[in-house]
Amino acid sequence: MSVQNIPGSCNPRETAVDVAIIGAGPAGLTAGYLLTKQGLSVAIIEKDQTYVGGISRTVEHEGYRFDIGGHRFFSKSAAVVDLWNEILPDDFIQRPRMSRIYYEGKFYSYPLRAFEALWNLGVVRSALCMISFAKAKAFPNRNVKSFEDWTVNQFGHKLYSIFFKTYTEKVWGMPCDEMSADWAAQRIKGLSLWSAVVDGLKRSLGLNKRPNDGMQTKTLLETFRYPRLGPGMMWDAARDKIVASGKGEVLMGHSLKQLASDNAGGWRMTATCPAGDIVIRAAHTISSAPMRELAARLHPLPATSFNAKQLKYRDFLTVALKIRADEDMFPDNWIYIHDSKVKVGRIQNFRSWSPEMVPDAGVACVGLEYFCFEGDGLWSMDDDDLVALATREMAQLGLVSAEQVIGGAVVRQEKAYPVYDEDYAAHVDAMRRELEVTWPSLHLVGRNGMHRYNNQDHAMMTAMLTVENIVAGQRIYDTWCVNEDAEYHEAGDEGAEQAIVPTRTALTKDQAAALASVREVPQRVASDKRDAA
Repeated sequence: MSVQNIPGSCNPRETAVDVAIIGAGPAGLTAGYLLTKQGLSVAIIEKDQTYVGGISRTVEHEGYRFDIGGHRFFSKSAAVVDLWNEILPDDFIQRPRMSRIYYEGKFYSYPLRAFEALWNLGVVRSALCMISFAKAKAFPNRNVKSFEDWTVNQFGHKLYSIFFKTYTEKVWGMPCDEMSADWAAQRIKGLSLWSAVVDGLKRSLGLNKRPNDGMQTKTLLETFRYPRLGPGMMWDAARDKIVASGKGEVLMGHSLKQLASDNAGGWRMTATCPAGDIVIRAAHTISSAPMRELAARLHPLPATSFNAKQLKYRDFLTVALKIRADEDMFPDNWIYIHDSKVKVGRIQNFRSWSPEMVPDAGVACVGLEYFCFEGDGLWSMDDDDLVALATREMAQLGLVSAEQVIGGAVVRQEKAYPVYDEDYAAHVDAMRRELEVTWPSLHLVGRNGMHRYNNQDHAMMTAMLTVENIVAGQRIYDTWCVNEDAEYHEAGDEGAEQAIVPTRTALTKDQAAALASVREVPQRVASDKRDAA
C-alpha cells in the first residue's frame, strides 16, 4: 500500500480494508498506526493534497516552516508520551516556554502578573486601574451573567478593558457581554489582583521571598518538547510508518463524497479527487471529519442531520512574514496582541519553537494569526493584501519597520475551533447517541470529529481507545466520557498527574489523564438570562 497524492493518478477503483479512516490528523493517523500494528488493514483519506497532521501540520514555504497555531508536545498520559517517542524517537528537542502579552510597546507576563502590569502601565493609569478595582469591589454587580460582568467584578473595568476584552473578542468573534460568566470563572480562576499587589509590595520591601504572582494554581511548565522541524514531522513519520507496514494506504487530495451503510454492519465509503472517485469498503469507519460535514454525507441521512447543521466553528489564518533582522524581535514562542487598533490576535516566533524552522540566520520569521469566520472579510482577502495588512500592523505595533519585510505567505485553517453556543451540547449528544445505536461500527474521534475543543493528546487518546474497541469487537471504552471537573494545567511531569474518569468499563488513570486534556470555550449567555437583564 502507498501514499497517493498525484491528482492525475486517481483512476476510479474499488478497494477493501478492515478500517476506513476519514482525516489524516493526529486522531486519524494515531488510529491508523495502531491498527496496522495490530495487523489490520486501513485506508486513510485526507483532503489536503500535500500535508498530513490537520491543524498540527507544518507548512513549508521556500525552506521556512510554519506551525499552524503552535503545538507544545506535553501530556500527562504516559501512553501518549510513549507513543510520541515510538513514532519519532530521535527528533525531539527541549525548548524554553515563553509567551507574553504585548500592549502599547511593552511586554506583560502571561499568565498576568498584576503587580508587574500595574508597574508597566505607569503611575496615572495604574492609579485609575486601582480606583476602578476599588469601585468594583465596593459596588459589585450582583447580577453576574456574562464574561464582562464577572471580569469587571474581579479586576475593575479599566484592567478588564486592557487585558481581557480586546483579545477575547478577537479570538471568539463575539462581544464579551454575550459570553458566559461560567467560562470566565474557569479560565481566570486563581488570579487575585489584591493578593498579587500585596505580595508584590512585600517582595519589594524584602518581606516575602516566595515566588508568587497572585496565582494560586500551578505555574505553567517552563520547557516543553518539540519536533525539530515542527509538529508535522511527527505526523509525517506516522504516515510513513503506516505505509511501510504494508497494511495502510494514505490517499492525499481525497475528500469524503459519501459514507453509506452496506446494510451488513459495514461501510461503503466514496472519496473523490480531481480525476475521479475511489470506493473503499470497510467493516469499520473512523471519522475525524467535522460532525456537520459527516452528517451531510452519511447515507441514509441520519435523523439528527438537522442537529449537525446547527454546529458552528471559528476559523483562523496565519500570515507568515520573513523579516530581515540580525536577531529576533522577541524571545517568546508567541505573544498576545491586546490592541484594538489592529486585527492581529497573536504573533508566533517560529525560531523560538525550533531554530531549524528558520533556515537563514539573518532572517526572522513570524506568523501573525487572525481569527475569523470562513467567508468573512479577512478570510476572503487576497494573499497579497493579507501580507500587506500584516506588514502594516507589525509596523503599527512598533515591532518592525515595513522595509524590513522581504516576503510572506498565507495559511488558512478552517474549523480551527468548535463553537460552544447555547445549544451545541444538545446537538452533539443527539447525533452521538443516534450514531452509536444505529451504526455501532462508525467511530467519532478528534477535535472536530467530536466537536470538542481538545488538546492534541486528547485527540490521540480518543483514537487509541477507539482502536481498543475495534480490536475487542465492542465498545469497551467510552471515548466521550471526560471528567469535566478535572484540572489540566500544563504543569508537573509528563505522565505524572492523572484524573479519574467514570466509564462504562474501567479506564486507567493514564488514559483518563489524556481524556481530561480539554480546553474551556466560551458559551453565549443563555437567551433567558439576556432577556432578563
